[in-house]
Amino acid sequence: MDDQGRPCIGTRNLRDNLSDLRAQVAANQRGVVLMHELCAEYSLPVVTAYMDYIQQAAEIAVRNMLHEFSLQRKLPEVGVVQAEDFMDDGTRIALQISIDRRSNSAVFDFAGTGPEVFGNVNTPPAVTYSAIIYCLRCLLPGEDLPLNQGCLTPIEVRFPSEGSILNPSANAAVVGGNVLTSQRITDVILKAFGACAASQGCMNNLTFGSATLGGYYETIAGGAGAGPSWHGRSGIHTHMTNTRITDPEILEKRFPVLLRAFHLREGSGGEGKFRGGDGVVRQLEFLEGMTVSILSERRAFQPYGLEGGAPGARGINLLERRGGRTVNLGGKNTVDVLPGEVLTLFTPGGGGFGDAN
Repeated sequence: MDDQGRPCIGTRNLRDNLSDLRAQVAANQRGVVLMHELCAEYSLPVVTAYMDYIQQAAEIAVRNMLHEFSLQRKLPEVGVVQAEDFMDDGTRIALQISIDRRSNSAVFDFAGTGPEVFGNVNTPPAVTYSAIIYCLRCLLPGEDLPLNQGCLTPIEVRFPSEGSILNPSANAAVVGGNVLTSQRITDVILKAFGACAASQGCMNNLTFGSATLGGYYETIAGGAGAGPSWHGRSGIHTHMTNTRITDPEILEKRFPVLLRAFHLREGSGGEGKFRGGDGVVRQLEFLEGMTVSILSERRAFQPYGLEGGAPGARGINLLERRGGRTVNLGGKNTVDVLPGEVLTLFTPGGGGFGDAN
């Protein structure tokens, strides 16, 4: 109950939340029906056997990839590759991968990673597992495999003790861990394997609204990192979300904002034999007073290049106040804006791969 005796609910839009839950329940119920039909047609033993085959195929593919990578890198029978990167507050994400060619297995050890932070970018272990299985699947480009638990069978994951940004305490804030830190974990894994340069490394989460308007949330694309045989794509979500953005006409019709600019940020991708993708510029003018929140990364540390490739440009979030004063909001901020004030987001570019010369 609030201070006036009214019941409190932890949502701004209960109707939409309930609709989301009903949709999830309906999807699961449909899955149950289809599974019953599959078992009725082929029998339960056959269906479960093929479930096992799918996981076994994924396990074999990952073991083969680890074996081939170890040979290509000329690693000893039990060899190590490692990488590190940093969150914008300086928190280190460290990874050492020990690959055992005798068993074609690997240990992902995050010892040396920084401590739990006061903000919301702490990351539960489940997110790290998700980043690992995603990267392993990306390293199997020629395999026609559905993503499944078999990919992780050859992998042991070691976390720092509780109190780390990757193993936070029960009371730590973690919402940013899923949308931001997950991408730094991904960057570190792909860097250790030398697979590609860093992409923009965040989702550029933007929220605005008020008690009367309701809230609006969008994620904004950036540049993808280049690889050993490809240029990075421009203006695209990479690793996380892969969602489309609201059409300008719908945005301006439903909210008192004017989309003044939305285009590629030319030159923001890192140079190299293969060039990193460009980020974007997105500029919004607010026609009414409201509250704006930005949750982003790669505003301090650039997306890295690999094999002599240059890093991508850092992002920057600027708010033009009334009277012409421009304020750098940093990577994470919540501010109240007045009518006529303008927010401009410059999202990061991807890193380049290989020496441009």
